[in-house]
Amino acid sequence: MLNSKSLTPAERVIPSWTDATARRASDLVGGPLGRHALIGRAPFFTPLRVALLLAIGVLILGWLVKSPCIQTGADGGLDQSGNRPWVSGCYNDTTTIYKGRGLDLGHFIYSRMFDGNGDAIRPIEYPVVTSLWLWGTGFLTNKYLEFTKATGIFPVPLDYGAFFTIGAILLGLMYLWAIASTFRMARRRPWDVLIMCLSPLLIVHAFTNWDLLALGLTAAAMAAWAGKRPTWAGVLIGLGIAAKLYPVLLLGPLLVLCFRSARMRPFFITAGAAAVTWLAINIPIALYNYDAWYEFIRLNSTRTSEYSTIYQIYTRWSGSRIFEPVLAADESPGLLNLVSLIAFALCCVAVAWFALSAKRRPRVAQLMFLLVAAFLLTNKVWSPQYSLWLLPLVVLALPKWRIVLIWQLVEAAVWYLLMPTFVTDSNGNREAILSYYPFQATVLIRDAIVIAMCVMVIRNVLKPETDLIRMAGDDDPTGGFLENTADVRTIPSLPDLWRRWRDSGPAAGSWAPPADPVESDQALVLTGQPTGEPGTRPV
Repeated sequence: MLNSKSLTPAERVIPSWTDATARRASDLVGGPLGRHALIGRAPFFTPLRVALLLAIGVLILGWLVKSPCIQTGADGGLDQSGNRPWVSGCYNDTTTIYKGRGLDLGHFIYSRMFDGNGDAIRPIEYPVVTSLWLWGTGFLTNKYLEFTKATGIFPVPLDYGAFFTIGAILLGLMYLWAIASTFRMARRRPWDVLIMCLSPLLIVHAFTNWDLLALGLTAAAMAAWAGKRPTWAGVLIGLGIAAKLYPVLLLGPLLVLCFRSARMRPFFITAGAAAVTWLAINIPIALYNYDAWYEFIRLNSTRTSEYSTIYQIYTRWSGSRIFEPVLAADESPGLLNLVSLIAFALCCVAVAWFALSAKRRPRVAQLMFLLVAAFLLTNKVWSPQYSLWLLPLVVLALPKWRIVLIWQLVEAAVWYLLMPTFVTDSNGNREAILSYYPFQATVLIRDAIVIAMCVMVIRNVLKPETDLIRMAGDDDPTGGFLENTADVRTIPSLPDLWRRWRDSGPAAGSWAPPADPVESDQALVLTGQPTGEPGTRPV
């Protein structure tokens, strides 16, 4: 596999020469790269190492942004006085889950646990790999707390702070793995990974939840596919699905593009390995404690639309309750689930048709970006941190720094406009200090930018000469077995079908219903023409 290490300096794309935004940003460090600069000879500060160091700095900023929410009060619990999570925007799911799901007790996460009052602790509501990840983080936290208390070598940290920080370090390592994997696939454009490393979205949401775990597995799976290792790609996809459902979307583009190129064997290996991996992880847990295992599925089927979705915006702006009916306990919002499912299914069909009908085979990353973006736009839940999923994909599918930076800044604005809407008074009643409307108007802007990026990707597929990756000389660095393959199976596009129907039918404006045989003969007789029947004479 061709990678950035095997490229000569002349074969690498220099962003400060080719991208206007990168060129202006380079003024902060002395301006664009000089034409006589030595490239590719740094003994230590290689592009990958520079990218990783920059990402570590941004991840530290991400920790600092969330750090107000790990303060401990006099009672030993989290100090959330003064609406701290909402006013500072530091809210995250990490700190509250440490004691809220019994991770501090040291028991196995899927065991039936009880608190000090003898009440059952609510089962974990995440997929198996994420739940085991949390349990492992809690285990390390407890051992570290025991070590500091027993030895006195290091200061004894606050338990919430220790859990959050250890979890942040582990998630940060997963993100660095994602950067390294994306770097391998960037090939002639190694500096594009700075989109991931210097991301405002990363500062805001790196540690809001545990999405960096699935993101790291997804990027590694893509790199394994690009390196023609289908079994490892499948194993990593299976792990990713067991951590967060969205990595299953990777299989759709691989299926369509492998079908188009008549290279189905690698796909079957990858899909089979993914299925076996997922089953091997989930079946033992389901047998051990089915109710706890099923909690993730139950919660997702019964939850209503999330604040930053088009369904919630429609509900608030129209006053209609069609997507938000009054539900009984554990009752699913049937219409909402059906509409979101149908909308996404239609997007899948459209993306598949587009992939099979394009004149030139789309790149794997392009289709994955389109499918994940469609999932986010049509799903009933778009938690703000879900946008992290698009980061590796946008680097590989659309490395246009300006629009990507604007999108990420708008994502940050979405978060900080959402937080004040959760402010409560001294009695715990909601008294939002900011209306929902600025937040949801910004959500619509975010959606419009994501759609605009999808349109740009579609344009690059239809006009490969505008695709920055193919302009650099590569066919598809993420393609693996598909790179430089011939198009064996294609279908006509919708414009082609229209032209075929138009050209095969009567001339435009000359259409008429079929003539009645009797009326036709009478017309011929009246015009003095023979009808073709025996004994007929013109009048």
